[in-house]
Amino acid sequence: MTLIDPRRQKQLRQFVQKLGLSDQAPVQWALLDLALTHPSISAKANYEQLEFVGDAVVRIATSELLFETYPNASVGEFAAIRSVLVSDRILAQLARVYGLERYLLLSSSAASDAAGETSRLADAFEAVLGALYLSTHTLKLVRPWLDPHLQQLAAEVRQDPARLNYKDALQEWTQAHYKLRPEYRLKETSLIHGDDHRFTAEVWLQNQRLGEGQGRSKKAAEQAAAKQAFLALNDQE
Repeated sequence: MTLIDPRRQKQLRQFVQKLGLSDQAPVQWALLDLALTHPSISAKANYEQLEFVGDAVVRIATSELLFETYPNASVGEFAAIRSVLVSDRILAQLARVYGLERYLLLSSSAASDAAGETSRLADAFEAVLGALYLSTHTLKLVRPWLDPHLQQLAAEVRQDPARLNYKDALQEWTQAHYKLRPEYRLKETSLIHGDDHRFTAEVWLQNQRLGEGQGRSKKAAEQAAAKQAFLALNDQE
């Protein structure tokens, strides 16, 4: 059994309390300590393996919640919403809610890397989920406090379709099925700034056009093309 410094143990208990878990929760403290240890502290004993587990944990927790909350939604909508909820941006946002950075052990050089903060917090947050899952091999230490955040965020995403990231969802699908990323081909079809049809994007995979979309920006056109392609692919399955 790994011994943890009493001061560190107190920190970890404070963090668990912030999550709303009781003092009696069956947390494996050594795992949680590891989840909150950045690779800059130790090349071997750090959060990377737990992050790998946590990546799967946040996906299954999100999938279960969406399935339970929106039983009539399509698989395409599930995947598009999930791609937003499990993004580094959202996971880092949740990490900040719980002040995770206060409990994360990292070197001063890593701490000064402002550009890497979002990915760093997202990785550590996933590692925490991995540690809590492995403590019981269930989601009982995860879903009670994570569900309310996911429910609110999912509702926000559904109310604002622009937040649905179909490009990420399509890439996830193509990589899972073909180990390839889709290719986007853009052209400017209007010279009027602000025109909803200013740019036209086509998305291709293996010399096959999967979809086409238009938008006032290049990104918007690509998202429209990705949406058409992604929904069509999921209708075929």
